[in-house]
Amino acid sequence: MDGGARPAERGIFARHWCGALCAAAIASLSAGSVGAETKAAPAQARTSAPAQATAATHVRKLRPRKIVKHDRDGGDEDALARLADRLNNNTVAVISGGLQSTDLAIAHELAAALDDGDNLRVVPMVGAGGGRNIRDVRFLKGVDLGITQTYLLTRLRASNESGPLDDKIVYLAKLYNEEMHLLVRADSGLAAIEQLGGRTVSLGEQASGTQLIAHDVLDRLGIAVHEVNLAQAEAIERLEVGEIDAVMLIGGKPIPVLANLPAGLRVLPVPFAKPLRDDFLPATFTSDDYPGLLEPGRRVETLAVGTVLIAYNWQKENDHYKKIAKFVDAFFARLEQLQVGAHHPKWREVNLAATFPGWTRFAPAEAWLAQRREVVAQSEREKFDRFVSERGGEPASAQDRERLFQEFLQWNEARARR
Repeated sequence: MDGGARPAERGIFARHWCGALCAAAIASLSAGSVGAETKAAPAQARTSAPAQATAATHVRKLRPRKIVKHDRDGGDEDALARLADRLNNNTVAVISGGLQSTDLAIAHELAAALDDGDNLRVVPMVGAGGGRNIRDVRFLKGVDLGITQTYLLTRLRASNESGPLDDKIVYLAKLYNEEMHLLVRADSGLAAIEQLGGRTVSLGEQASGTQLIAHDVLDRLGIAVHEVNLAQAEAIERLEVGEIDAVMLIGGKPIPVLANLPAGLRVLPVPFAKPLRDDFLPATFTSDDYPGLLEPGRRVETLAVGTVLIAYNWQKENDHYKKIAKFVDAFFARLEQLQVGAHHPKWREVNLAATFPGWTRFAPAEAWLAQRREVVAQSEREKFDRFVSERGGEPASAQDRERLFQEFLQWNEARARR
């Protein structure tokens, strides 16, 4: 039994001995890898307390990097939030007419002229025009300004369809006139608007400014038509193929959709009849306006309505009020740039000094004009003083001064013509 026990003990001893050798080998390899960074690896067992503290401090110094990174991310979010605020406070949305309308073309040119990066941006919006634009300015928070007809604004105030407007809507400036275009086929035999009685006529899209104004004009003239409501492009297409008899459009000449019409259509006159004179203006078309519709030298009478740029009547401390005031400063100062060159010819009709009786002008717009009038008046006084001096000094009497002033005005006008 003793002889059998010893081999077993020797096997156990051998296994323990091999395990010890493996452990020693592993420990040696680990020490070697650490020693690649520090040649005094065996001394690590004798590291003093201060050295341990230093190592711990070194580890803690790595942690603030994550905190700094989070701070930088937070700073980026703050910067983006400030950018969002700046964009919202400096972006003005203008609701205009539909596609291919003069109002939309005007809004796009306005946006291009006033774009100042993040400091001021004008965003044109495609609208239904007319009465809907008034309603959108009145109720939609995302709409700052709108282009509409003066006739419709007065009409909606009287009807109260959109609630009280006197204290809700203000105007910035009267703009240009929009003409009534009455189109028929050249081979139709129609020569006067009265002949449209009982005919199929497109009066614009439902609830559009064209429809409202067209109804009123036809009612005042006593003409009853079979009405259809089509968008501009579709109405013209159906007129060309003979599916309808006439199309009525209202927009500032030249309307883009009529610029390149094929031959086969012509413009029918709309007379400036007595029942229309209180609310409309006389206007004409020539071949310069529509070479494809009118032969050279021909003039066609029609009606026109004024347009106006409106805003909601915000309180002075409101952010909307402030950004519209910024828009006024930029638009009024740069209007002359829009009235020259290749811009839409309707810009040349805009007179900032023109008033819209019965309505309140936006206060910063009124203040800008008042300051401009003062500057102009001072300039005119200086010119008149020089005029008086050149003619021998101050007149002897008030009558003489008035006579001399009239001479000055004529002289100044002659200079302006030169």
